[in-house]
Amino acid sequence: MKLLSVDCSAKSASCAITQDEKIIASSFVNVNLTHSQTLMPMISDLLNNSKTNIDEIDAFAISAGPGSFTGVRIGISAIKGMALAKNTPCISVSTLYAIAQNFKDRDALVCAVMDARCSQVYGALFRVKRGKIKRLFEDKAVKIEDFAKEIIKSRVTCPIIIAGDGAKLFYSAVEHKKNTVLADEALRYQNAIGVAFAGTESFIKGEVTSPEKLLPIYLRLPQAERELKAKQNKE
Repeated sequence: MKLLSVDCSAKSASCAITQDEKIIASSFVNVNLTHSQTLMPMISDLLNNSKTNIDEIDAFAISAGPGSFTGVRIGISAIKGMALAKNTPCISVSTLYAIAQNFKDRDALVCAVMDARCSQVYGALFRVKRGKIKRLFEDKAVKIEDFAKEIIKSRVTCPIIIAGDGAKLFYSAVEHKKNTVLADEALRYQNAIGVAFAGTESFIKGEVTSPEKLLPIYLRLPQAERELKAKQNKE
């Protein structure tokens, strides 16, 4: 099964082509350009450089959220545009679960966190052991101090790896707990390769959707909608 996977849920953007779990080609950029400028040229170059025709792609996988509202929408739109031509199956992947894939070879508790602004993170916990990843609870938007309390109270003795684009921010709240470690820079961030590994699992289970039904995963309203709602509540 050949999969084209994309992540643009935060500042960086990446894409990958995999055959089952073999990485054929991948690309990652972290530059000061919008994803609308970088994503499609990256995908085009990836297909050309790997000599892959888009008709060979059996499914498309995307980190559908949580993450940047704009970034997630751009990624979803790109996948829909490519998939609609032949109604190719699509796979929606949690960005946080994709981050956990970076540590599949560890024996650890992975705390995946993304910066949600307003002193919050998008977070989830995963127990990783013997190549298996077990989700401990669903993705949530939570105050940094509240999520930090959960980590500090944890009695696990294995390493607790803090990863994701919100890792550095969150680590400062839990670093005094002895078995917490900040993930290495090379593995810290969400990447299309993690999306591909998670997407392969979903494809095998038959957890796919049509391009028309592929939707972003929002854990809270966009800022403009939150501000409008707050204003309406005051009136």
